[in-house]
Amino acid sequence: MSEPQQEIKVVAENRKAWHDYFIDETFEAGLALTGTEVKSLRAGKANLRDSYAGLEKNELFLYNMHISPYEMGNRFNHDPLRTRKLLMHRSEIKRLASRVREKGFTLVALRLYFKRGRAKVELGLARGKKLYDKRAQIAERDARRDTERELRGRDRAR
Repeated sequence: MSEPQQEIKVVAENRKAWHDYFIDETFEAGLALTGTEVKSLRAGKANLRDSYAGLEKNELFLYNMHISPYEMGNRFNHDPLRTRKLLMHRSEIKRLASRVREKGFTLVALRLYFKRGRAKVELGLARGKKLYDKRAQIAERDARRDTERELRGRDRAR
């Protein structure tokens, strides 16, 4: 018997990461948040641009993720760019740590979402792209788009 489809509400995506990096593998991690951060996330006020994960003393942290202050939060509001702890099993963290130590790998935040009411972040094990890689990818995408357009045009002519 298959598991029922899980309710996932995407809050923010980092589309630029797919342009700037080769994503080799993705991982899911929980987020340790304060109350006003959760309320602000539920309102969709988050930005993942330039956010990345790093290791400190065998723990994983997320840097540069911007969560706007909650309008009704008054003095209990949070710092928008504070460092947030990521929640993963210790064995997963150790495996990630060994991969990140390899040449050129980094952990980039790809998307932020709620799964079963809990805030999660999808991390990508990434290698940086060079400018020529980005140009080649854009040229390939444009060529694919042109051929699809030609095929659609041919179908209409009949």
